[in-house]
Amino acid sequence: MMAKLIYSAFTSLDGYVADETGNFDWAELSDEVHAFINSRERQIGTYLFGRKVYETVAVWESPEVLPDLTPAAMEFAPIWQAAEKIVYSTTLQRVTTAKTRLERRFEADVVRELKAGATSDLEVGGPTLAAHAIRAGLVDEYHLLIAPIIAGGGNPYLPGKVSVKLELLDERRFDNGLVHVRYRAKN
Repeated sequence: MMAKLIYSAFTSLDGYVADETGNFDWAELSDEVHAFINSRERQIGTYLFGRKVYETVAVWESPEVLPDLTPAAMEFAPIWQAAEKIVYSTTLQRVTTAKTRLERRFEADVVRELKAGATSDLEVGGPTLAAHAIRAGLVDEYHLLIAPIIAGGGNPYLPGKVSVKLELLDERRFDNGLVHVRYRAKN
């Protein structure tokens, strides 16, 4: 069975991963949410990141620099470190984390081959990079953690002018008001 490419992100109720100022601090990670994310992320063998997302998540290479992490949050670090990482950027000079390679262009056929040869699922992070994968028909599942806030504008989770039929596979509510929904792309 071919590995899945999963697009996973936090969004506001109105579908933004960050507001107009780039802020996404409304994506509150309780221990309950962290434990849920950890269970999902253990299935990921390779992350595909754009530059901005990579620069945000690279801190998991040295999580001791993050203040006040709970045990559930710290549990994420070795999960992230164990996965392969591919960063797509035309401006980044070099990557600073282990198991990471830099690619200058997103090539759908290369990602298709990567999926076909993978033994674990792949995850694409960031709406700009995900838009390339969505438009190429490569995204198999969409995992959204929806925050109880209306951002009113900003960086959208999904690209415009794309139509994909989806099937709901799972949903879950969290005590802090977040809701997780998991959809499969219908071919």
